[in-house]
Amino acid sequence: MFHRGEHAVQRRAGLTVDGWGSAGVGTTIPQVAADFLAGQRLVVIAAADATGAAWAGALTGPPGFITVPDDRTIIADRLPGAGDPLAGLFATEQPLGMLAIEPATRKRMRVNGHAHDDDGRLMIHTEQVYSNCPKYIQTRAYVDDSPSTNRTAIVTGALTADHQRWIAAADTFFVATYVAGLGADASHRGGNPGFVTVSGDRRLTWPDYVGNAMYMTLGNLELEPRCGLLFLDWENGDTLHLTGRARADWDPDRAAAVPGAQRLIDFDVERVVHIAGDVPHRWSFGKYSRFNPA
Repeated sequence: MFHRGEHAVQRRAGLTVDGWGSAGVGTTIPQVAADFLAGQRLVVIAAADATGAAWAGALTGPPGFITVPDDRTIIADRLPGAGDPLAGLFATEQPLGMLAIEPATRKRMRVNGHAHDDDGRLMIHTEQVYSNCPKYIQTRAYVDDSPSTNRTAIVTGALTADHQRWIAAADTFFVATYVAGLGADASHRGGNPGFVTVSGDRRLTWPDYVGNAMYMTLGNLELEPRCGLLFLDWENGDTLHLTGRARADWDPDRAAAVPGAQRLIDFDVERVVHIAGDVPHRWSFGKYSRFNPA
């Protein structure tokens, strides 16, 4: 499907190849992708709630919790849990973006489509299926499961001091974007700790590094600034969900001050959901991506 937001960003970035981005992505799930999904423990999903706020969330389980019964259907055997901003949303069919990521091998793939609650399972009908390069993914190894006995959700209107420190030390986060009529998308962002800067309790900024030039995230933001961010505490299982508005700053002088930045993205926080003990998995850090700018 032609995406006018992607087209506008591509032209502004100097890309003149037609049909690149959503327009060139297939709808079906190749067998190699089905096999990859079957082995995953973590997927990130993206959707907008009833108010239009975008959120990213994590679904986790043992290998096999994601199945592919046919080449247009993916089933996760669980739904967002209590306290998750996306909990209960899929009682009716909703646009959904999904990112499956395997930190140990730096492999990832993205799926966009529509999803609904199928008797406690998340059933996804695919409209876009594609793989991404391994750039900016830090390796992590699955250690074990340590389910929390005290899973709690805290909602605030701004970042606490602890949240600010968490984000400033992060090397990975996930972005949820959407445009009405064009669907939702979940994407990954990575870099060395400090690549996300925090300005007070309501403003984050991160660099947009060289990628695949599809500009699916920036294309959505060109048309709809509402987006969501997800930060994972890989060692302890907490999740930090943010929703707000983002915009790309194309000022070359500002980007030149940040190593590797093509442009900068400013994000204004509107709501924060911190879920303690949300993810049962524990992961150990491996190596930073060699593509991360210093």
